[in-house]
Amino acid sequence: MVSHKEFVGAGKQPGLQIWRIENLDLKPVPKALFGSFYTGDAYLLLHTTSAPSYNIHMWLGDECSQDEAGAAAIFAMQLDDFLGGTPVQFREVQNCESNTLMGYFKSGIKYQKGGVASGFQHVVINDMNVKRLLHIKGRRAIRATEVDMCWSSFNKGDCFIVDLGKDVYQWCGSECNRFERLKASGVATDIRDNERNGRAKLHMVEEGEEPQAIIDALGPKTTIADSIPDDDKVDTANRKKGALYMISDASGTMAVTLIAQTSPFKQCMLSPEECYILDNGVDKNIFVWKGPKANMSERKAAMSAGQQFIKDKNYAKNCQIQVLPAGAETTLFKQFFCDWKDKDETTGPSKAYTMGRIAKVEKVPFDASSLHKDKAMAAQYGMVDDGRGKMEVWRVENGARVPVDPASYGHFYGGDCYIILYSYKQGYIIYTWQGLKSTQDELGASAFLTVQLDDSMGGSPVQVRVTQGQEPPHLMSLFQGKPMIIHAGGTSRKGGQSAAGGTRLFHIRQSSSGATRAVEVCASSSNLNTNDIFVLKTASGVFVWHGVGASGEEVKAAKHVVDFFGGAATDVAEGKEPAEFWSALGGKKEYQSSKSLQNVVKPPRLFGCSNKTGRLNVEEVPGDFTQSDLATDDVMLLDTWDQIFLWVGNEANEEEKTGAPKIAKDYVDSDPSGRCGLPITTIKQGAEPPTFTGWFQAWDPKMWETDPLDRIRARF
Repeated sequence: MVSHKEFVGAGKQPGLQIWRIENLDLKPVPKALFGSFYTGDAYLLLHTTSAPSYNIHMWLGDECSQDEAGAAAIFAMQLDDFLGGTPVQFREVQNCESNTLMGYFKSGIKYQKGGVASGFQHVVINDMNVKRLLHIKGRRAIRATEVDMCWSSFNKGDCFIVDLGKDVYQWCGSECNRFERLKASGVATDIRDNERNGRAKLHMVEEGEEPQAIIDALGPKTTIADSIPDDDKVDTANRKKGALYMISDASGTMAVTLIAQTSPFKQCMLSPEECYILDNGVDKNIFVWKGPKANMSERKAAMSAGQQFIKDKNYAKNCQIQVLPAGAETTLFKQFFCDWKDKDETTGPSKAYTMGRIAKVEKVPFDASSLHKDKAMAAQYGMVDDGRGKMEVWRVENGARVPVDPASYGHFYGGDCYIILYSYKQGYIIYTWQGLKSTQDELGASAFLTVQLDDSMGGSPVQVRVTQGQEPPHLMSLFQGKPMIIHAGGTSRKGGQSAAGGTRLFHIRQSSSGATRAVEVCASSSNLNTNDIFVLKTASGVFVWHGVGASGEEVKAAKHVVDFFGGAATDVAEGKEPAEFWSALGGKKEYQSSKSLQNVVKPPRLFGCSNKTGRLNVEEVPGDFTQSDLATDDVMLLDTWDQIFLWVGNEANEEEKTGAPKIAKDYVDSDPSGRCGLPITTIKQGAEPPTFTGWFQAWDPKMWETDPLDRIRARF
């Protein structure tokens, strides 16, 4: 077995590893630059889960040479071999990447001009002498492509980023919509936080209001071109069209035999002794399935068989190829079979799928001492260490930093902003936590004080800005086994807390990384969730409500919330609530009691649906979805396998609103697995029932009361 020296550490820890092909060899890409690709190069990516399971992606830029593409293919095959032939392999082509790859980079991927051959090295972190222009495209899978630094590159319908190193300008065309602006700001923030380590200033600029710095960089402004219509997406009917072929080399040369002309197929058509090609070329997908008992030469030639198949069929060059070993089939592949059962799947109730967790990965109980051993957490969630370093916390008060009493560390009030300095062996992190009810002055002061603290330490800390409700797992882990307790409003200043006598409800949920958080929600029974623990404080006492699906770690976390209120608590099991419990919550109402949340094996999927081009386009949201992925100017489709939800955004056009039921029907009808007769629930933005919101972690009913764009602007 040929093994490259770079493979020694490959797949040892969960997370992403990326190499660039340089002089037909592998060179690792620095972590802060993950998501940036040179269009003249080829890359190899390895994503490892803690199961462990592996995805290998071979990425080819539009201008990469035949030699580099060939080298990437050989290294992918060697890496697959090195990992025992178990990885799923993907062939990725610039601008047509798989949703799996796009899901690793939630804030989008960047294409940079040039490559190794033309002497381009990966940019240096903190390089303040950058001058580049990025064109942002996409509503769900975001792509930022470097274009010529001149006015003729611009158009009215898109967002562009003028990156001048110390200053990063997000330029918004007069015809670009709000959701595109929102997504573009994610790219700009990513440049500031990762490429510049938090040391660049962000500015939002409207077309026609360009500051002098942009004119100096681009020259005198010329006429901006009209917006370019998006390419028509492939018709959804194509999702359904699949054919199944068997590959064999019994005759000494690879031969392909047709097994079934149209999907859905039956799982028994796949024999463990053979390899197969599932041809969905009309939708630009080719799958190669490797039987566990197929001969070695067939298994090793799987990727090249797929490439040859594309050539023979005259399919487009940007066709995606997935090579799947038995047992590691992707959702996209399995949906072509009407009776697919995973080997550990039974027909009875099975394990819950938790949002944000990688399929079939055990949930890790939150235990700070084992955090450094829990590599899954480390990689997947950017856990730099186990959270046992030194911590100092200040509250922003009258434009200054006021130390917080260590006894109340872990309590965060929505009316405050906090600055947390964390010191550990490798350096420093400054977390700036901004409450949703803090004033504009406090938000501004918190940003200023963070920079001031950073400068006083010689500019070495990493800065992380955190909005209430979006706390990263490493921040949650600093409180060593205690939950992070987030109070809806009030402040931790003396006498600023919410009145103790009031009725208060805290929602306790363990995040997918294992850390817990207790978030204060509106005291109404409609906020309960069968999968979690809730602590209810009333004038007469404290109740701890145990949902059927709650975890042991959530039970432990509840004790800390009870301790904060003082006194003993009454435990209440779901379904056995006393009358006073319901009356404190304003009466019993419907809440998220969906058993499907407890029994589901298939991960939920979220799609954006739009018929703006005159026919139905369905585009999947890559990676773990959140509430902010719901585009308010679209109809969104949430597929929870046994039910379809249609979510209608307030700004969706009339045609989409009236056509929504047909969109859902078309979606189900074009489902390759042949599912039919599913319940379809249509819901309006702002009136979401618990059966819908329960699929999203930390649903915020007030999210759309303020314009998300204004919230972003405040942080620029």
